[in-house]
Amino acid sequence: MSAITKILIAEDDIHINEMLCELMTRNGYAPVSAYSGTEALLLLSGKDFSLVLLDLMLPGKTGEQVLEEIRKASGPPVIVLTARTDKETTVKLLRLGADDYLAKPFDNNELLARIDVQLRRASPEAPDAARLQYNGVTLDLDGYDAAIDGRKAGLSKREFEILRLMMSHPSKVFTKNNLYESVWGGEFLGDDNTVNVHISKLRAKLNSVSPDTEYIQTVWGIGFKMK
Repeated sequence: MSAITKILIAEDDIHINEMLCELMTRNGYAPVSAYSGTEALLLLSGKDFSLVLLDLMLPGKTGEQVLEEIRKASGPPVIVLTARTDKETTVKLLRLGADDYLAKPFDNNELLARIDVQLRRASPEAPDAARLQYNGVTLDLDGYDAAIDGRKAGLSKREFEILRLMMSHPSKVFTKNNLYESVWGGEFLGDDNTVNVHISKLRAKLNSVSPDTEYIQTVWGIGFKMK
């Protein structure tokens, strides 16, 4: 995935579009707005997007038509944002090639978690890209462990997945909701103790290898990010 992750927001409601742009920017993404299906396809033909947030009720070409054109070109992942949640509509969307869908009104943290999941699925590690490095930490993607100056931290699987997620997007602040839904793969029900315990253990293991360096930063009231 490129250093700047561009996300196309195809939504004709100006207030929702602006809200989504602000949310994407705040979380380290580069949003581009389209207010019609025709404009969305024009932008997709000229720019390299990592993901599309697609409203169904677009003027010009409909969301369904845009989705069909994206899939014909083997385009980026698409998350459909829709007020229609009947089974017939959702089945049709999945058959047309939607990667995910979210009912309006949606929770911002849930949307961010779903975006992260789709971006990770769309960017598998290359066979020779077995290591991830940031701020002196080397993550061994084959060995499921982290090392600092060659000294291994001895991470558990959950600790490794948390660190992998954060190191893959070092400028992004991850909420506890983001971390839980991405790493545990279930719905976050507001009990943050599980995430807190794993973050605490992860910090302790990294600090046991390098006591003088802080690797994970707490962003008060929001979540965690790489220092």
